Amino acid sequence: MNLDLTGKTAIVCGSTQGLGLASAIELALLGCRVVLFARNEDALKLAVAKLDSSKGQHHSYLVADFSNTAQVKKIIESFVENNDVHILVNNTGGPAGGTALAAKEEEFLAAFNIHLINNHNLVQAIVPKMKIAGFGRIINIISTSVKAPLQGLV
Repeated sequence: MNLDLTGKTAIVCGSTQGLGLASAIELALLGCRVVLFARNEDALKLAVAKLDSSKGQHHSYLVADFSNTAQVKKIIESFVENNDVHILVNNTGGPAGGTALAAKEEEFLAAFNIHLINNHNLVQAIVPKMKIAGFGRIINIISTSVKAPLQGLV
């Protein structure tokens, strides 16, 4: 199986730690140009420095707070105007813990916006570039609670 991603560009959300960073590291090792996307610019600078560039890739990052869907949408739309994107890794932190009875409506809406609305906006912005390139992959990482419910997480 050919896993060489040289010449491809990946956007990896929530990429300063955990599964996002691990995904970015692996994509870079496969030759992909990686664009990290998260809210903490200092953490992004540290994360970008960890990415392999032995195949001549020039990694970069985008800064946005995923609790602000308009900001995320504006930044991704601006980025794709001048850049091809072949791979999108949708990954963001989970909602606050707690029971369904104690949760406030705003908490449900915030989780919905962070996980679904942002992902939808990212896909809408990126898929046209994937179609033009004739190549595209979208990976959605939401929560381990999809596989096994977590105590105290609605």
